Amino acid sequence: MFVLRSVIATVFFVAVSGQALAAPSPQAACIAGALDTLFAPSMLDGLAAAIEPAIQAQTQPATNGVEDPRRLLVDFALQLRDTRYRRGGRAPATGFDCSGFVHYVFAKVLGLDLPSDSASQYSSGEKIARTEMQAGDLVFFHMHGKRISHVGIYLGENRFIHAPTTGERVKVSSLGEGYWSRRFAGARRPTTA
Repeated sequence: MFVLRSVIATVFFVAVSGQALAAPSPQAACIAGALDTLFAPSMLDGLAAAIEPAIQAQTQPATNGVEDPRRLLVDFALQLRDTRYRRGGRAPATGFDCSGFVHYVFAKVLGLDLPSDSASQYSSGEKIARTEMQAGDLVFFHMHGKRISHVGIYLGENRFIHAPTTGERVKVSSLGEGYWSRRFAGARRPTTA
């Protein structure tokens, strides 16, 4: 705190004198010390206490430059909203089907080569309870009888993004909607998500 008080006094000196020094001279240090004693210590302590959290926040190390892969998956998937549906589609330029959409997102973001169809994607992941789902997990649906025939990427807050069907575009839907709730088959976590 004492060092920060001295820095604040030095800043006052520079502001008042208009002299910015590359390196503090003994004269500047002496004047800053005099200013430190002239101002009420409680005032400088108050300023130091107010400034210190901001300084600490700016000097905290980042997360080693590594971003959360789940957040990256979700953000990238959301950028693909409104891409048209195309049966067998695997790229934004031509359109996506549900499994092609999931395959593309995981390949681009994580370099993970998921199986090419929803039933195989369902078989390859770690089973996750609905209450344990996290953003980036895959959600699966029974669209035609009991077999797995649809997949999307869970976003959190009971929402998922998917390429629904012919005539529609990649969109966000809610697992709470009756249509999706009745057809929900389970969730899987690809091994690197």
